[in-house]
Amino acid sequence: TVLFEPTDTTSLAGVTATANHLVLNVLEDVKNDLRVLTPPADGSGDWARSDFDGQPEGSVSVSAVDPDHSDAVWVHADGYLSPATLAIAEVGKAAMICAGAFANMRYALTRRSRQEIVRQIHVCAVKSLPVVSVVAFFIGMILALQIGIELRRYNQESLIGSAVMASMLREMGPFMSGLVLAACVGAAMAAQMGTMTVNEEIAALEIMSIDPLRFLVMPRMVAMVVTVPLLSFYTCLLALVGGAVVGYTQLSVPWGVYWTNAFDFAGLRALYVGLFKALVFGIVIVTVACYEGFSTTRGAVGVGQATRNSVITNFLMILILGYFVTRLFY
Repeated sequence: TVLFEPTDTTSLAGVTATANHLVLNVLEDVKNDLRVLTPPADGSGDWARSDFDGQPEGSVSVSAVDPDHSDAVWVHADGYLSPATLAIAEVGKAAMICAGAFANMRYALTRRSRQEIVRQIHVCAVKSLPVVSVVAFFIGMILALQIGIELRRYNQESLIGSAVMASMLREMGPFMSGLVLAACVGAAMAAQMGTMTVNEEIAALEIMSIDPLRFLVMPRMVAMVVTVPLLSFYTCLLALVGGAVVGYTQLSVPWGVYWTNAFDFAGLRALYVGLFKALVFGIVIVTVACYEGFSTTRGAVGVGQATRNSVITNFLMILILGYFVTRLFY
């Protein structure tokens, strides 16, 4: 048994009366205004005070009101979940969003879904194309310059085309396109979903028997599944052009030699692995962004935090999954 001590009177807004006891709804906005007082083990001495951090959402039963603390209530701590269990539960929620989006893809060819999917593809691909183009071109130039400088020491600078092709197809193409889309599109998705959540628009859809996963998540998932591999391939091609410019202007590598070496060392396996990575990154971006948006609380502040969490989580997941996919195929 522990004691919850509200730091202000508004913290007890979640306390409601039932038949024989009180129920304290442990919500995110209440958590931040509560402190936990734990009684001493030997029954004497001062109470241990700690923040209400890491406790699960839900309801806990209030068994009695402490007579010595008129502004505090006793509650049973039984049933609290460990942080590891809570983390697994959150991963499960995100997995359910992803699975629900794929389950609703059977409705992707309906008229309304087609229109929304086309609109989302325009947002993901066309509006992101300028940023992706600049990033891809200069990534190719940087790779060609850095690799060419080292190869020049061995008089092998003519091989920069093969080095740029291999690195872009296997890793840098899907990696850079994934990061750009996570920052541009994923953040926008999280902000939009978060705003709809705090404005109770998601709840309104559910009241009208409209599945948010079909109405909101599925079109975005289809758009990203289509868009990210295409943008990844486009990134590879534009990076090769940037590498060719550097090779010709700074390393004296003829155009024909550069492109011949590039395509001679381009294997279908590297292409397939890169496109598969891009597909995985697209699924992860939508899943994380929609999960963070649906989990938003506390109004405008929560929307900002959801957007930030979405970008950070997507960046980390792209890095981690990129390594494991490479390790799986190589």
